[in-house]
Amino acid sequence: MKKVLLYLIKYYQTHQPDRLKSMCIYEPSCSEYAKQAILKYGALEGFAKGINRIRRCNNKHEGGVDLP
Repeated sequence: MKKVLLYLIKYYQTHQPDRLKSMCIYEPSCSEYAKQAILKYGALEGFAKGINRIRRCNNKHEGGVDLP
């Protein structure tokens, strides 16, 4: 499962629209954060952390560096 999730994230990172790349308010990007979280915490917990990060991304009052 871990390998599948990492493959999907890598695919997304290489094929995502340019407008999404420029809109990111966090460093690292949400997809990179999810990849790091999956590697650090495993497939299920890392995926959950990645989803929570994407949900926070809509809040324009936050931003900056946020590591898993």
